Amino acid sequence: MPARKGPNPENTGRNQGRFKKGQSGNPAGRPAGARNKTTVAMEVLLDDEADAIVRKAIEKAKEGDAVALRLCLERIVPPRKDRPISFALPAIETAADALKATGALIAGVANGDITPGEAAELARLMDGFVRSLEATELSQRISDLEKAMGNEQTGK
Repeated sequence: MPARKGPNPENTGRNQGRFKKGQSGNPAGRPAGARNKTTVAMEVLLDDEADAIVRKAIEKAKEGDAVALRLCLERIVPPRKDRPISFALPAIETAADALKATGALIAGVANGDITPGEAAELARLMDGFVRSLEATELSQRISDLEKAMGNEQTGK
């Protein structure tokens, strides 16, 4: 297929002096707190009708309209994102203890005590904790080595 021929938009002269490639026309961006005009207009329209709309949705839900019922229930009892879980993990005092804790997580999933998603979240928390432990242990070892090197150099 042959290459298309025609004017290059960058060389037409139409936009010369007004726009520069790669530079925003409004470098400062939208002012803080500025709202979309359509959103503001819709809020104004709905403000007067909000009570009537809510009342109608409740009436439809009472009549058995499944969509209206679900809408009302989602507002009364929103879907739960997380729940507290009671699950015993072995103490993690060193990075090596993480192996026992990971085994406990796997056993908990296998036994049905926790869901795989809950175990994954706990494992992620445990990983962050283990990284902190490792960093602390490493820092202490470096400090001890520096002290030992300093003592050797001073002859103590």
